[in-house]
Amino acid sequence: MYLRVIRQSINVIYCSKENSSRINPDFANRTECSKEGENFRITLHRLQESDSEIYVCTDVLQVKEIYRKTIIVLVKAKSRRPLEQSPLHANPEQGQSVNITCELKSEEKFYLFRTHVQPGAVLSVPNLRGSGVSPAFENRLEYSREGNRIVVILHKLQEKDSDNYICAQEVKGSPLFSARGTMVLVKEVEQACEKSSWDLYALLMVMAVLLCALVCCALYRVDVKKYFQRKKPNEVYEDMSYNSRRSTLVRTNTYSRGE
Repeated sequence: MYLRVIRQSINVIYCSKENSSRINPDFANRTECSKEGENFRITLHRLQESDSEIYVCTDVLQVKEIYRKTIIVLVKAKSRRPLEQSPLHANPEQGQSVNITCELKSEEKFYLFRTHVQPGAVLSVPNLRGSGVSPAFENRLEYSREGNRIVVILHKLQEKDSDNYICAQEVKGSPLFSARGTMVLVKEVEQACEKSSWDLYALLMVMAVLLCALVCCALYRVDVKKYFQRKKPNEVYEDMSYNSRRSTLVRTNTYSRGE
């Protein structure tokens, strides 16, 4: 199995099942290969900025070369990045879009990589006319280019699109130039729904309390009204009884005097 630099068609190391290997002099003393079952593990040590490349694992079966896996290596530079990219981070909601702007060095081949969650190439633009888009962003990506400035728009973002997106460019005779990247964290819809449900629950509780207060107030007023309606006839009856007794006493006295 070979580990090869795609752009320069240079073999970094060759690993065989017999535990023998051949290493490119540029990677001598900092590359090792080990066998784990049916798989090989290749480790590059003491990486340098010049090691920023696109590597591929290949195998030869019956004189036919088979590509196994592509690896993108972007070594962070201690000095100022050769490419500028904005914004540094974005926090859109699901279904929204995000714009990523890259300031390039030239009009040579350009890439947009995602490097953490699902590493791979999102967009590759070999020249001003052609482009290649990852199947994951098919019909969800558009870009525009004016000179050395390129703007990439990712549409209808989903939670699985959360990742670090880095602009990179091939420059002849140089390693891959890269920017700092844009960290995209897509908000979950459930969080917004949960907040709305709590707001609705609080509103319903307030309305229920107010309704109970109104009902209690209405019942209290009805009870007071009925109480006074019951008391009034009794007072009238007592007054009439008193007047009746008084009239009887007067008539009795008058009759007595007549005799």
